[in-house]
Amino acid sequence: MTERDFSQYAKLSPFELKDQLMAIASSNAQRLMLNAGRGNPNFMATLPRWAFLSLGDFALREAERSYSYLDSGFGGLPEHDGIVQRFDAYANHHREADGVRFLRSAISYVKDQLGLDRDAFLFEMVSAFLGCNYPTPPRMLLHTEEIVKAYLAQEMYGSLPRNGDFSVFATEGGTAAMTYIFQTLRANGLIEPGQKIAIGTPIFSPYLEIPVLREYQLNVVDIRMDQHADWQFPESELNKLLDPAIKIFCLVNPSNPPSTKMSDAVLDQLTALVTSRRPDLFIVTDDVYGTFADSFVSLFAKCPRNTLCVYSFSKFYGATGWRLGAIALHDDNAFDAALAALPEQQKKLLDARYASLTTTPRELRFIDRLVADSRAVALNHTAGLSVPQQLQMALFALNGLMDREHRYKDAAKELIRRRYQTLYRNMGIAVVREPNDVDYYSLIDLQEIAGALYGPEFMAWFVKSDLGISILFRLAKETGVVLLPGNGFEVVDTSARVSLANLTDNEYAAIGRFTRQVLDECHRDFESTTKAH
Repeated sequence: MTERDFSQYAKLSPFELKDQLMAIASSNAQRLMLNAGRGNPNFMATLPRWAFLSLGDFALREAERSYSYLDSGFGGLPEHDGIVQRFDAYANHHREADGVRFLRSAISYVKDQLGLDRDAFLFEMVSAFLGCNYPTPPRMLLHTEEIVKAYLAQEMYGSLPRNGDFSVFATEGGTAAMTYIFQTLRANGLIEPGQKIAIGTPIFSPYLEIPVLREYQLNVVDIRMDQHADWQFPESELNKLLDPAIKIFCLVNPSNPPSTKMSDAVLDQLTALVTSRRPDLFIVTDDVYGTFADSFVSLFAKCPRNTLCVYSFSKFYGATGWRLGAIALHDDNAFDAALAALPEQQKKLLDARYASLTTTPRELRFIDRLVADSRAVALNHTAGLSVPQQLQMALFALNGLMDREHRYKDAAKELIRRRYQTLYRNMGIAVVREPNDVDYYSLIDLQEIAGALYGPEFMAWFVKSDLGISILFRLAKETGVVLLPGNGFEVVDTSARVSLANLTDNEYAAIGRFTRQVLDECHRDFESTTKAH
């Protein structure tokens, strides 16, 4: 391919470009394609999945009890009364099953630690597995919400105490959460075309792509992390948020793709700025990777009134195909305050929008408007994440809550951090881990590595030659390695995003060697060009 061939890909989303790279990388039947472009983990939590299967076996037996006098294959709704006693009898005959042991512990845990009624909890879980009722309430099943709230408080607050109660909306993954948030902000007049949105960059590319769509037409203001300060926000960048024209600030923490959590100092600076000078600012923090960080604290905990939290179970539990996400919002929040402060004319329009749901539409909370808008309002009564999905979400959350020794979490963190070291060691680069590093992804800074390996003149030539996308195609064609371009995530330097979650140690070693191989070839091109002049 020539340089001219790559220009057509310059504006593609990195995830669409990935498909082009995969086609090239897989074209050689004699070679294995190594796809480190997408962050789909190759590890997963098995215990809560065993629990799902064990609960399913019990649930079907409960269904068959209702019409046991009819032919096999016919069942009915489960019965609430005595359901825990019947499960105990079932469990006594399945003592060795991992899933059954997990469920027995869960039934005890929700009563002792969360104050939930055991029969009501188990009845909800059994009904959820069977999928025999609509999600009720539509936003989230009652006991599932309490379990997920406890899990989010554990994972998002760190050592901080909970500051007021919050509500959760179960969604079809973090991507659905993003979609619903922008839809409802627009539908309720909380963002308008031409207004400003601040984006903490680098960032997961859809946060850059959604605001500029025709239905939003927002003007993006970069709040840029400092690459040379462990990808933290400088105070000068945070001060951009003092502009009252900026209505909302979106960020991913830990960041994607730098994979660094916000430091305590930056969290405190941002919290002080919002509390004292921008109490009207909306913040959306996407904390999907927080469970991979050490001592993680979210803005949702530090700045609760202004912050809406997006979380997904996909990455930590290896459940991207389950589509399990959540939106959390404190009961006392800036979003509801902004709805109350809307002009009367706007309120009347919204009264009409939500009139079919309630006789007092102005009292409808922002988080419940998210639910209604997710189903075009008219279908609010059939809204909600499917109940089997909510069941698996509850079991994942219980796994995190009951794992007091953090065995699963420690194993997941150790796995990706070892892969990080393997990758760079095989590039011939020594790396020092910073305290806020998370390592789910890594930005391979190609121009920095080029300079470290061959000096500043080669680095300058590398940058001037604009080899960003072309080197990705070269990697795919010559070695079968698929990475994503850093510039698709608003990274300044010529770089590539590599996921450290979805391949083996041996394959990351190969990616490191192949990346070094292509850089060495570029250096030979540089030397031949230099000699020719």
